[in-house]
Parts: sequence; structure tokens; C-alpha cells
Amino acid sequence: MQTLDALVVGAGPIGLATAWRLRQRGLSVAVADPAAGYGASRTAAGMLAPVTELGYGEEALLALNLESARRYPAFIADLAECSPIDVGYRRSGTLATAWDAADLAALRDLHDLQVSVGLESQLLTGRELRTLEPGLASGLPGGLLAADDHQVDPRRLHDALLAAVRGSGVPLIELAVQALEVAPDRVTAAILSDGTRIAAATTVLAAGAQSARIEGLPPSVRPAVRPVKGQTLRLRRAEPGQSENRVIRGTVKGTPVYVVPRADGEVVIGASSEEAGFDLRPRAGVVYDLLRDAMALLPGLGELTWMEVSTGLRPGTPDNAPLLGAADIDGLIFATGHFRNGVLLTPITADVVAGLVVGEAVDTGAGSIAGLDLDRFRPSRFTAVGGRGESAP
Repeated sequence: MQTLDALVVGAGPIGLATAWRLRQRGLSVAVADPAAGYGASRTAAGMLAPVTELGYGEEALLALNLESARRYPAFIADLAECSPIDVGYRRSGTLATAWDAADLAALRDLHDLQVSVGLESQLLTGRELRTLEPGLASGLPGGLLAADDHQVDPRRLHDALLAAVRGSGVPLIELAVQALEVAPDRVTAAILSDGTRIAAATTVLAAGAQSARIEGLPPSVRPAVRPVKGQTLRLRRAEPGQSENRVIRGTVKGTPVYVVPRADGEVVIGASSEEAGFDLRPRAGVVYDLLRDAMALLPGLGELTWMEVSTGLRPGTPDNAPLLGAADIDGLIFATGHFRNGVLLTPITADVVAGLVVGEAVDTGAGSIAGLDLDRFRPSRFTAVGGRGESAP
């Protein structure tokens, strides 16, 4: 095989979207992944929630999340021209609910933080909550409405991107990348699990939680990514039209839970967060906890049909923000470490990486809240030593 312009390692939504954007620019591209569609995105609920996902000290990440959310409608419209698959994009907003007075106090603190950085959310009484979503339990003390937090179906999004990639002539190599070849100070090729060598001018590492397991990189370049285990549940309504309209994000005695309704009647409940290495076995106690807390907020969930429990590995980093940009070695770009925001950050990540590969200036949406400084996500801000991320000196 001749040297490719770009090899994308990883066929989740981010890897596929990146390959698709690169192919749109006329580059020769291939994607390598032994199990396309069975990574973290298969477990993800698909909340596009920059407002309710805001955490203290995450203003830089907020700017990236907001810019990617802003790009989503155009991204989906563009994708629809290349794939007939409906990705389930819904703009009905998110309700954040509290179970008791302590949870409500925490929500009010979150609202104050949102307002302080210019976000829009509306505090609601318990009665106002149930007016918007009658299925909510009686006695809930209040919550808030984030009208600008939306959702997409990650499985449908993946299928649509895969169709677009294949339709544009990009080959999907269904093998794992075992190692990257460095000679002497740049990445020149990838070595597949069967020993095949794939040469590329640029390699894009978008392998999620598996990114740090790929061999060949110097320790100072290896990505500071670790797996964070998460479980989600899927239920189904007998009548699709009877689903809640909005995403419900609840806090039950300090524990977060969310319920994401799909237009087709599917309901996703999530999600746990465990530091359990690469263990993908579901745990019964987690299933119980998720169902208990979700049904405390929406008692009617007990009447739904059980469909599945799924387990995935979020790619975590020391500061919960992605590794996005050129590595400290030529020929390598990182697009990994998106933790709980991989689906949300798919459009902006693909645009940034494609721009870096072809040398285009990237529109960073300078007018967005808190500004968008891509340097805050540079991979070199951490080094991976012994499998742990540590701050770079």
C-alpha cells in the first residue's frame, strides 16, 4: 500500500468524523479499528449538555463544549447529505431535578455558576417541573431547565458516520493497531496486529481508552489517558409517543442519574463511573442503583420493558479535558481523552484535526463564552509515566 495522507486509529464517532472530514478535503485516508461501533459510544447516552455538564474550574472545557454544540446542526445537515440514517437529534432541552433540600441547594449553586459564566438556565419549583414533565415524582422540591442542552443517539450517529466514510471510499481496516513506528523523530507508520505495516504522512490517534496501550511511542509522548468504566441501561416503551420530551438529569441524595428518552420509545438510564481498569463486566449492584434512583424520579419507568445493560470505557485524563492537537513528535495528532464528552465534542474535534492535517486555520468561535483557546488542550500538558498521567514540567 502506498503512503497514506492520514491514518486514523479508532472508529468511534470522533475517528470516523475526522476521517470523513479529511476525505472531504481530498486526502487519502484509512481507518483502523478491530471493533468499530463497540467502544464507549455504544454505551453513551448522547447528551449534548454543555450547560448541565459544567463543573467548577472547567471554563476552558465549557468553551470547547459550547463551540461543538453550536456546530452540531450544520454537522448533522452535512452528514445527512452523505447518509440516510437519522441520528436522533432532539432539541427539547434538559431538566435537572433535585430529590431533597440538599440536592436542591447543590442545583442552585450550579445555577449560580452557570449564570456567572453567561449560560442560560431557569430555576423551577416542583410544581413547574411536573407541569413540564407530568411523569416526575410528586414531592420533588425543584430543579432547573437548560433549554440549550440537546441530545443525539450515539449508535445512530456512529452508523451514519460509518456509512458516510464508506461512501466516500475510505477503507476500514478491521484490525487493531499494535504499535506506531517512530523513525527517528517522527511517526511514520502503524503496525497492525497481524504485522501489516501501514505508512502514513500523519497518524491521528483517536482510540479512546485504548490510546495509551498502543506501543512504540516514547514515554514523554504517550497519551495520559486511562479507562473509566461506565454502565448504562436501556428500556423500551410499548408506545413510542408516550416518552418524556426532555432529558431528565437528577440528583438523588447526592448521587447523579440521568434518563434520556428517544423518539422511538427507547429510554437510556445512566451512568456509573468506576476506576476499574479495562474490566468490562457489568455489576448487578450498579444496575440496581441506577434503576432505583431513576425510578425515584420517574416512577413510571418500572412499567417499561427491559432491553439491555451495556458497559464502556470512557477515556479519562487528569483534568477531564481532551488531548487535542499535535503531539510532541512529528507526524502524530491526538484526538483522544474526551472522557464524558466524546459525542458532544465530535464536530469540533473533527474540524480541528482536519485543519491541522491540511494546514488550515481553524475557526475557534472566538465569540463563545469564556473564549476558546485550543492550546489549553495540547497533548503535551501531560506526560504518561508508568500508565499514569502527570503534569508536564
